[in-house]
This record gives sequence, structure tokens and C-alpha cells, in this order.
Amino acid sequence: MSENEPLHSTLNETNEAGGSRFVRACLRLPVDRTPVWFLRQAGRYMPEYMAVRKHHSLLDICRTPEIASEVTITAAERLGVDAAIIFADLLLPFTPMGLDFEFVNGEGPVVHTPIRSLEHVQALRTDRTDDLRYVASAIEKVAKHFAAPRADGDTLGIIGFCGAPFTLASYMIEGSSSRNYVETKKIMYSHDATWSLLMEKLVTVLVAYAEQQVEAGADVIQIFDSWAGALSVSDYRQYCLAPTTELVRRVKALGVPVIYFGVDTASLLPTMREMTADVLGLDWRIPLDEGWRAVGAGCAVQGNLDPITLFAPEDVLQGRVNEILKLANGRPGHIFNLGHGIVPGTPVDNVIRVVEWVKQYGVGKPVARNEAASEWAVRA
Repeated sequence: MSENEPLHSTLNETNEAGGSRFVRACLRLPVDRTPVWFLRQAGRYMPEYMAVRKHHSLLDICRTPEIASEVTITAAERLGVDAAIIFADLLLPFTPMGLDFEFVNGEGPVVHTPIRSLEHVQALRTDRTDDLRYVASAIEKVAKHFAAPRADGDTLGIIGFCGAPFTLASYMIEGSSSRNYVETKKIMYSHDATWSLLMEKLVTVLVAYAEQQVEAGADVIQIFDSWAGALSVSDYRQYCLAPTTELVRRVKALGVPVIYFGVDTASLLPTMREMTADVLGLDWRIPLDEGWRAVGAGCAVQGNLDPITLFAPEDVLQGRVNEILKLANGRPGHIFNLGHGIVPGTPVDNVIRVVEWVKQYGVGKPVARNEAASEWAVRA
């Protein structure tokens, strides 16, 4: 298959028919306007979500399909976005693998017994992924709710997700968030058998987990490699590219497009493209056209407004939104999003305004071709 061919052969029937505006953009097919959704669009900035959190912990919400689906649906409808991402957490697969964790106020997730040896990895289980079916149940409820076309005739895209092998391994090994990933890199550099087995077990669990989500109605799977930006290009290529590529390949074989997203990964983009994800997420540190050049014209891109720009005055915010849309220049395969998740305290009205501006802009609107866009067209 050539790089410029937008569809892969394993698409399910919905996607073969074109699917939603969001799915079509993932596959670099023509759309009437740029689709838009947001990372962490259901979260602590939204009063409706905080009302739920008064009575339920984060993990309770994730593990209760009725509540997880309600939170997902409420955010998508309040914002008017083109896709809903299921409310879940990257670390949920840890529990059936035999690794307990909890969320501690002010610290985030904490793994009680971090992985530090081959024996620890050997003890991890891969045969209990059915314990994660509460996520699939929540997706079923969301998919059923959004099954009918909306007023504009489009159907809402449903996004399932999982973590990437490196990011999940780093949480397992460090035991919490980290600045330098010392313990992770020590195992990665010095214990080949331990690292390889951990990657293998994670891929096995994540593929089964993604399959549950697709069977439940997810149109797209997003793979989050939140901490990949901590790696050099050499380390990413040597220790992470192969297992991540295997994960992407096997999820695509389920018949859905795959979005791959990492933070602070501008230097990794050309290497990341080798894993053949349908869409690569771009953070805000690289202009959208430069990021698209780095991954090549044969890949869709998602992003990449700085989430803190949502606190800016209206004229500044609108200017940044228009800048990104101009850099995309109406090319098939752009999904408007943030370069990372919405943060607590973000004004909800500003998020809604961004959605409205993207919809008003549309890909059919004439775009003044600036030098950057022209250069992209020449070099792509």
C-alpha cells in the first residue's frame, strides 16, 4: 500500500462506508469541515463533572458504566464536539495484571509495589482482561445514545483508548509520575529480558482491551504515549518503536483507525510515523504545518492548540484557532484539538467558542495561502 493511499484494508463496514466526519478525517478522506474534539473534554474544568465527583472517586466513575457514560455524553453534548472519548484512565489495565494502584490527592496515581525485577514482570498476568469490560459497557451506552444522526446529518465519533507500552511501563516501574524516569531507563538500558517481557505482556493486554472497546462500538482507538517525549530518538527507536508498532498494527487489524499521541515529541515525529498509525497527535510546541511535514503527507494529524490559550482574551484565542486552521490549509486529514488536555479552571465558554469557530471556519472556506503553506505543498 502506498503512503498516499488513505484507507487500510481492514476497515469495518461503517468505516468503509465513510463513517462520521471524524472518522473520515482520520482516514484523510474529504470532509465538509474540520472535525473538532478535545483531550480531557470531560474533566475538572466542567461544573457537571465536579458535581459527579462530589459523590464518586475517579476510579469509581471509570468502573461504573452508567456514570462513565453519563460523564462522556454530558461533555460531548455541552461542547458540541464531533467525537466523544470514553471516560476512563490509562492505568485501568494494571489491576487485572495484578498491580494495585490508587489516586492520591496532590500526587496523582501511585503504584503500591513498583516493578523492579524480572520476577515482578513474570508475575504480571495477561489472562484477566475480561475484568476491564466495564469500559466496553460504558462505550456501548455512549454509542447507543449517539447512534442517530445529529441535526447536521453527521454522527458523533466514539473514541476508545489505551496507554502505550512505554508510558504504562514507566508508571509501573517508577510507581508514580516522574521527571527523569531513572528507574525506567535503568531497566530499559540494562535488563533486556525484563524490558522485552514487560513490553510483550503490555501489548497482549492492550490489544485485548482495545478489542473489547471496538466490539462495543468505538469507531477509533487513541493510543496515549504521554511520556514518550522523555526519550531520545535513539532510545525510542531501540526500546519502544517495535512494541508500539506491534500494538498499532494489531489494533488497526480490528478494523478501526488508530490515533497515536505523545507530549513533547517534536523530535520523535519522523520515527513515530514508522509505526503507521493513521493519525499522529501534535502538541503545541511545533507549528502544525511543520509537524505535518515531519510525519509526511500520508498521515493525518490532530491538534494542536496550547490548552492554556483557552484562558486568553477572545481575540487572542480566536487568532490562535485561525492560525492553526490556516496552517492546515484545508488538506484532508486534519482534526482540530489541543496539544494536550484541558486543565482545571479553564473557562467552559471559551472551549465552546473554539468549537463554534472551527465549525464556522470550515474546510470549504478560502484560505489565504501563506508562505508556510506553500512551502509545505512543495516539500510534502
